[in-house]
Amino acid sequence: MLPKIILGAGPGATRRTIHYLFGQGRANEHTDPHLVASWNGFAPDPGRSPHRTPQDVEKQLATQLDQPVKMLGDKAPKHTVWHCPVRAAPEDPILTDAQWAAIAHRIVAAAGIAPEGDEEACRWVAVRHAEDHIHIAATLVRQDGRRPSRDYDQRAVQNEARRIEADYGLRRLKRGDGTAAKRHTSKEHFKAKRQGQDATSREILRQRARRAVAAASDEAEFFAFLEATGVNVRPKRAPSGDITGYSVALHGDVNLHGDPVWFSGSTLAGDLSLPKVRECLTTTRPEPVTTPTANPWHQAIAATERIPHHLVQDDEHAAQGQLAALGATLDLLPLIATTPVRMELNRAAAAFERTTRSRITADHHSARTLRRSLQLIWRSPSPGDDGSGLAMLVDAALTAAVFAMHWHRTRQHAQQEAAAKQALVHLQTASTRIAGPVLDSLAHRTPTQQVKRRYAQHVQQAVPEHVERILDDPAWDALTTVLAQAEKAGHNAATVLDQALGQRTLDDAHSPARALTWRIRRLGERHVPSPLAQAAKARTTVPTRQPARSQEPRAFNSSTGHSASRRRGRWAVAQPGSDAADGRSWLKRSASRLDATAGCGPRRPSGQVGHLRSGEE
Repeated sequence: MLPKIILGAGPGATRRTIHYLFGQGRANEHTDPHLVASWNGFAPDPGRSPHRTPQDVEKQLATQLDQPVKMLGDKAPKHTVWHCPVRAAPEDPILTDAQWAAIAHRIVAAAGIAPEGDEEACRWVAVRHAEDHIHIAATLVRQDGRRPSRDYDQRAVQNEARRIEADYGLRRLKRGDGTAAKRHTSKEHFKAKRQGQDATSREILRQRARRAVAAASDEAEFFAFLEATGVNVRPKRAPSGDITGYSVALHGDVNLHGDPVWFSGSTLAGDLSLPKVRECLTTTRPEPVTTPTANPWHQAIAATERIPHHLVQDDEHAAQGQLAALGATLDLLPLIATTPVRMELNRAAAAFERTTRSRITADHHSARTLRRSLQLIWRSPSPGDDGSGLAMLVDAALTAAVFAMHWHRTRQHAQQEAAAKQALVHLQTASTRIAGPVLDSLAHRTPTQQVKRRYAQHVQQAVPEHVERILDDPAWDALTTVLAQAEKAGHNAATVLDQALGQRTLDDAHSPARALTWRIRRLGERHVPSPLAQAAKARTTVPTRQPARSQEPRAFNSSTGHSASRRRGRWAVAQPGSDAADGRSWLKRSASRLDATAGCGPRRPSGQVGHLRSGEE
């Protein structure tokens, strides 16, 4: 059950609300509108007055509701109407008018609008014009002229809704912690439906902003990526000229007056406010190059595999930072993957978004390696000819999502746990589709039976508790192939197997042979020391290392968060090349990839655009 409070203000607010509730609706969706409850039990009902016109009864009802407000004159509050739709889930049984009346009484009592037994409380009515929901409308002046005590009424009615669900056997939604992204309004929902969109403008902007944060290396790139993906950006500036916030609007999304419909970053999601965005971007700013660049795929996979380790430690802030980085990883994966799995990865990212926020402040620096390596992959996404890099990364993300679900469960984050569970379904599907062709290709190159028996003996000696699971695993042939490839590259099969087993336990592995295949594949690609190097390693003296040439980091303005590098256009963006034209071309290509899956939003049933029964608060 999903109650939502809306406040009304201005002259005629009560009359407008009553007219809407008893009208045909914006799309003729209202059927048989009538009262099911009221403050006194006998308020005039425009839907049940056959001898009078509905307009006359609507006017009479609005007048009676407004009487306490009119008595205050100029001292009346700014907001005079309290409007609360209460909707049941599609799978819930159809409730009777009497049941809805009882629910309405409980909601207004919980909100402080009409406490039980208070005869001087606010005036209110409950209108039913569909099988699955009612609308409660009240005026915000008590009959004794005082204001109602409605502190934290949204949270109060949500808590009461959870009790109502239990009492009536309805679908039980998850309690929230106040960190969920703000839901769309009914106007946004119907607007998207009229335009034939699968998602509202708010949801589309949220997705594009999250991808821009994940892809950008500084604030300038963040804004530039937004603008290049069909988003208008309006910065908020302090008197000093520094940017202190921003608002965004979709190109072509206008109101009745033809003006863009703006959303501030914080109204898209709490972690999309400019201060929060800047916190994330500080972890992806390029650093001076002092060591040879490692393979970003290896770095990203290794960092993702370490997420479960962070989630079982005592540092909750680092753990929350790891979850935020995992969410950013899932945001970019659809842009790296091929078309057949892009939709599932996009759905996984949309579901996991709720998992990335809680009341625990995230330490983003704890996940710096993962964020930076993902950006390097996104800028040069080739995972190899066989797609094994993407398969390994998705497999690692799948395991991390399992631990994320358990981490939130132990902290009673019900919504985040449910979101992680939903994301797991999509990640499992994507992982199977991505890994299947890679494993099949490896299995076709399996070594001889004699070699496979030798590898089986290594497994028996190294991990006897898992030997049956590994040998019976469909990925066993692929595992023997990568062991043979590692030997061919100069590694010792038993040693590399021990190294793979030492990286992480197999107790929670869905497919232990597949997990070992990915680990050994990565270990086998490492450089094998030459005999001379191995001999040198055994010496007691270590030669002095010559420092590598460093690359100067780009200058950064801490007051604005902007890179000092400049390009033509509104935002300053530092590009890989020195030529300005090449830089603009790179930005255009990057932005088009950011928007490549714009039509792959959260999948919705037909006719239910935007009405997600999440129960988020």
